[in-house]
Amino acid sequence: PPAASMPGEAITLIPVTPASSPAGVEPIAAPPSAPPETIEVVVVGTPIARLAGSAHVITDKQLQRFEYDDPTVALLNTPGLYVRTEDGMGLRPNIALRGVNPDRSKKVTLLEDGVLFGPAPYSAPAGYYFPLLTRMTKIKIIKGPGAIGYGPQTVAGTIDFTTRDIPDDTSAYADVAVGQYGYGKAHAWGGINTGKFGVLLEAVRLQNNGFKELVDSRGREADTGFIRDEWMAKFSYTHHGEDIDNQLKLKLTFSDETSNESYLGLSDADFKQSPNRRYTASQLDRMHNYRVAAVLTHTLKSRKRNLTLVTNVYRHDLQRTWRKVNGFADANLFEVLNNPSVGRNPTYLGILRGQQASANASQAILIGPNQRSFISQGVESRLNWAGKTGPVTHRVEAGVRYHNDYIDRHHSQSAFLVDGDALTPVNAYPQTTAFNKESTHAVALHANYAVSWKELTITPGLRTELIASKSKDRLALSELTAFNAVVLPGVGVYQGIYGGLGILGGVYQGFSPPPPGSAKAKPEKSINYEAGARFTDRLLRAETVFFYNDYKNLTDICTESSGCTGADPDTGGMLNAQYSAGAARTYGLEVLLEHELPINVWRVPIGVAYTWTKSYFEESFMSQDPIFGNVQKGDEMPYVPRHQTRITAGVEHPRGSFNANFTYVSREREVPGRGSLNDTIATDATTLVDIAASAKVWGPLSVYANIFNLFDSQYIVARRPFGARPNAPRWLHAGIKATY
Repeated sequence: PPAASMPGEAITLIPVTPASSPAGVEPIAAPPSAPPETIEVVVVGTPIARLAGSAHVITDKQLQRFEYDDPTVALLNTPGLYVRTEDGMGLRPNIALRGVNPDRSKKVTLLEDGVLFGPAPYSAPAGYYFPLLTRMTKIKIIKGPGAIGYGPQTVAGTIDFTTRDIPDDTSAYADVAVGQYGYGKAHAWGGINTGKFGVLLEAVRLQNNGFKELVDSRGREADTGFIRDEWMAKFSYTHHGEDIDNQLKLKLTFSDETSNESYLGLSDADFKQSPNRRYTASQLDRMHNYRVAAVLTHTLKSRKRNLTLVTNVYRHDLQRTWRKVNGFADANLFEVLNNPSVGRNPTYLGILRGQQASANASQAILIGPNQRSFISQGVESRLNWAGKTGPVTHRVEAGVRYHNDYIDRHHSQSAFLVDGDALTPVNAYPQTTAFNKESTHAVALHANYAVSWKELTITPGLRTELIASKSKDRLALSELTAFNAVVLPGVGVYQGIYGGLGILGGVYQGFSPPPPGSAKAKPEKSINYEAGARFTDRLLRAETVFFYNDYKNLTDICTESSGCTGADPDTGGMLNAQYSAGAARTYGLEVLLEHELPINVWRVPIGVAYTWTKSYFEESFMSQDPIFGNVQKGDEMPYVPRHQTRITAGVEHPRGSFNANFTYVSREREVPGRGSLNDTIATDATTLVDIAASAKVWGPLSVYANIFNLFDSQYIVARRPFGARPNAPRWLHAGIKATY
């Protein structure tokens, strides 16, 4: 690859097409004759085949095979990555890497085009915004020592979503699809490039009526789906000098969403009777949000010096209001739905169903809008240099980032009496439950150095985070400040053995910052190890990696999505507070196989991603955080499946293709414990099959059809925050594409 390749930038070589093809059949790309390590460059300019650490790339071709809208489903092609389904449609993904808590993906560094896209990555890392997957052309997942090149979350790793770049020539594309449950998709983009100036405009709308069944107060079937829009514009100006090239690029994005989604699930008995049911008490639940973002990027490349400097200036603004059921005044919803026959719980369950009227104000349902404003902004630069000293190759990356973000919360709720399908407010004025602002200023510096000699590559690195934060509670009239400084070293090693076979290993310190103003709260820290072997040969990649995460202080920030409800110990932990679990261990084995077998003009893609994981706490403690609760030393962590498998196979031709996905996820604990999962609260084991077919019908036109969850299997995939929740049922989509 070019010596000045930027880190995180994937470079795909275009293979030479065959000189002769059957009459009337368009040629298909031949297997690349270049060494496999030239296919992808992902960390410090290091080719993926020689990378001293774990990294995976999901390509545009893989994304288009199934046209998934749910990012969590597409990401399962990666071993060591887990998801906790919540709404069945991927609106607010819960993603984990190597056993961390998946709640709102808050333990994973999330990037779009290399820039943090979370609403407030330091002050409130819960990912309540996620970009539409159909806009993406590639996804990079980086684990192991390479994670210290990003942040602030480095315990698990980084996921970087790549948007469409401005095309080299005048190009356009349209994709329109329809499907069951009122599904509709409209996606179009167009771009021009003169060599000096370039423009790309892209727009997406996704909508559906939802698969949940809910009757509203007027006795009509309610809409439980969503509408999401995203617009993106890119503008570029490029100047080519004798040695130095300069490019200035501006990316503008606007997103909005209206989703009729709830945190309220079902009791297990009701789930067995009708998994897609929604209780009448949730009929007012609805999320509105909109987001505007701007990223200005300057890239300087010196060909003579093999040097690249990339600088991003960014700002993202998100406004969201989510009106939803919060609970009862004197009952925990999670307990009501998981123990519906205990004490007064039968009465509360009858109220949720609309089968029993509220007798008094103590039996009223608390419903309220959580209004939040977020700002995330900053400037960052990454300098990359590559050179040689005799037989030794050097690749260096140094980066600095100043980042500022905040979250401004105004939560309120009102009491509603339930009488059948009718909800009647008790009081005229809502009760304010949270009115606060949390902010962070952070400076992050990192340096990575990859040195290669013959078949050996060593990649030491260092990251420093300086974090000043503040929390202001307008109700309690209090203000807290805190400062945290950490130094995070790491190193990875790759040694080629023979041909495309090599071994790798690495160790680094992981870090997760505490919430703003928490002067006494210790950050999450761990020492993470990995070791394995990798084989690459042309279109084949096989890899197995053993990982071991040694937590010195495992933490969790209590959020509503994990079941936190307020300050009362009987109803949930302190909202947005950090709870520590002390020492803990997570370890496992990741296995990956990717192959694309060429047979004349045919291709047979095959993929396997398998993960085995084990985890346990090393200390006994009692926590108000519902994710932890009452923990005994040796208990296993919740939401860590022991086994997870994704198998993909297909047959592809220039005129059409057929592909199938098989996914298996074993049962997961929903509370800490040990022994048989039959004796605790646990999810169901899930087995899902998706199929996809496409055909080129004429010139630029092609058609496709996808069936997700082919056998219409539905399972309890989670009980957080409140009650049993299903995956999506069988869902058929069909569409047509046009390219120019």
